[in-house]
Amino acid sequence: MLEKLKVKDVMSTKVISVPPSEDVVFAFEKLMKHKISSLPVINGDELVGIVTATDLGHNLILDKYEIGTVVEKVMVKDVVCVNPDDDLLTTVRKMNEFGSEGDIINQLIVIDNNHNIVGIISDGDIIRAIKI
Repeated sequence: MLEKLKVKDVMSTKVISVPPSEDVVFAFEKLMKHKISSLPVINGDELVGIVTATDLGHNLILDKYEIGTVVEKVMVKDVVCVNPDDDLLTTVRKMNEFGSEGDIINQLIVIDNNHNIVGIISDGDIIRAIKI
């Protein structure tokens, strides 16, 4: 089943992002407003990182950021990506393989062959695509 479905069949093409200069508080507000769990960090047309609601929210609650902390200082720079033509089995394997400390990555950025961001795929997208 997962080998037959492609990322492009289930990904979201509406990608909400932030620049590296975005204040972490405003980035977190954007995550909450749009009810999403991650934001690609884009500098011009280039993907330079990703921030997640879990990381930002946790650190905001623990008051780990100084006033004026920007996304660039806290983003994950090694972003795991998939291609629109990758199958979902490959995607699930990447989510599992690149997760930290036994966790999975919940969202992957979808990049085409020209390194353009064309979407984002989440574990929820994959679950909804499985017809049991």
